[in-house]
Amino acid sequence: MTALTNELSGKYQMLQSIIREMESLVIGYSGGVDSTLLLKVAYDTIGENVIAVIGQSETYPTREFEEARSLAEEIGVRYEVVETEETDILKFRENPPDRCYFCKTELFGKVQEIAKQNNIKWIADGSNLDDRGDFRPGMAANREKNVRSPLLEAGMTKEDIRQLSKYLDLPTWDKQSFACLSSRFPYGQSIDKQKLSKIDRAENVLRDNGFRFFRARHHDDRTVRIEVGIDEIRRFADDAFRDAIVSELKDIGFTYITLDLAGFRSGSMNEVLTDEEKKKYTS
Repeated sequence: MTALTNELSGKYQMLQSIIREMESLVIGYSGGVDSTLLLKVAYDTIGENVIAVIGQSETYPTREFEEARSLAEEIGVRYEVVETEETDILKFRENPPDRCYFCKTELFGKVQEIAKQNNIKWIADGSNLDDRGDFRPGMAANREKNVRSPLLEAGMTKEDIRQLSKYLDLPTWDKQSFACLSSRFPYGQSIDKQKLSKIDRAENVLRDNGFRFFRARHHDDRTVRIEVGIDEIRRFADDAFRDAIVSELKDIGFTYITLDLAGFRSGSMNEVLTDEEKKKYTS
């Protein structure tokens, strides 16, 4: 087992201290790198006083949902699955730049209910220090719902979280960044259950063909833009492989299959936003 640096060891101890001070918490759990570490440390620290809540909806990739449930069971923590209905919210379907706010409000409203039913003091999420420098309009919902972010409070960066996850032997330590399927749509393009299902199936094609970093971006009902890791783009030079991918994506319902030569970028749909627009939707 790789030893922790003194700095990271101190942050780890601070995280444990924060969780002990909270006494009990419900964690909005996605199965991603951040929330899995928080869940593991919380369960190891205060045991049965932790509940994980997994939101299930069309915006959540089916494979990610299955992995989240499996990981919660592996950790041994109690978890509950809640159905979220963000696709029933008009503002969410209209897909403005602050779409994430409506999704987080829906999720943490459900998490709050579970906390009250179980007399649990706090609700928490896996936000970290690096999230402060990213475009995160959903953070406004966190403030409104009084959601605490213990990883952020402990001063942990994404790299800290990966290293501590590796130290604790969590399988998520090198997992790609997670984002809900609604992030695959250009702002202003309406989102509905059918479109989300198509993107979920398209990304399963990429996953099943061995891609590690990938996104399927829905640009209209006929066009999908594929992002994969830079070192994986060369795989499409193989004619048989490329034809097989194209065939599978056309079977899903896309007519035009494009490959983004800039490669995988988490949050690439935000590239169209100006600094002023980002500030407007996060202030």
